[in-house]
Amino acid sequence: MTDSAARLTYDERGPIAAITLDDGRANVLSPAMQADIHVALDRAEAADRTVLLSGREGRFSGGFDLAVMAEGGSAAADMVMGGFDLARRLLALPRPVVVACTGHAVAMGAFLLTAADVRIGIAGGGHRIQANEVAIGMTLPRAAIEVCRGVLLPAGLRRVLDVATPLTHDEAVAVGFLDEVVPADELADRAKAEAERLAELHAGAHRATKARTRAPLLEALDAAIAADRAELRGLLGPA
Repeated sequence: MTDSAARLTYDERGPIAAITLDDGRANVLSPAMQADIHVALDRAEAADRTVLLSGREGRFSGGFDLAVMAEGGSAAADMVMGGFDLARRLLALPRPVVVACTGHAVAMGAFLLTAADVRIGIAGGGHRIQANEVAIGMTLPRAAIEVCRGVLLPAGLRRVLDVATPLTHDEAVAVGFLDEVVPADELADRAKAEAERLAELHAGAHRATKARTRAPLLEALDAAIAADRAELRGLLGPA
């Protein structure tokens, strides 16, 4: 399946639902892209498939759509909160989620990585993973901090969030953003193999265990999302 604006493709390959983001540019998480991802996840859940989420070559996602951010008001606030609602959905998805980080992952693109069960990147490729909010004058939403707290080591959390340090994929493994890196020409096959392995897990045991291990994070994230939602409209100005 390719949608009319060609923002992503959805392909069921045996036990795997492969969702590939490709808007031809930075794979921004615009409201339309978010909606498309939700539709693809609906299909994957209905088919009881393990999810393999990838970007296009050189880009996983550049984060939110800056044109919408420039509008301010409710459009920007809804887009920002929609991004974290999407991350929460991935965190709580009943079936496993594998991300093949195909290139740069910035801001919300980086935060989406934290929601997957397994995250695989590219060794030595020079691609950047960065929470750049502090560098561009934005205080990080509470929800961003909570999703990162779920996977980043404490020292990495400060390095990544407080001082907006850009990381290569190799460096991202050391702080917890990624689980492993492989050569670029092996990424697709390695991610597919891992998704196939996870698809063989006992579905009920995986679902119940994930619910237990992630309960504290999801509770903290829900509180953060609620607080951010209440604050953002005022910060971004009237619609």
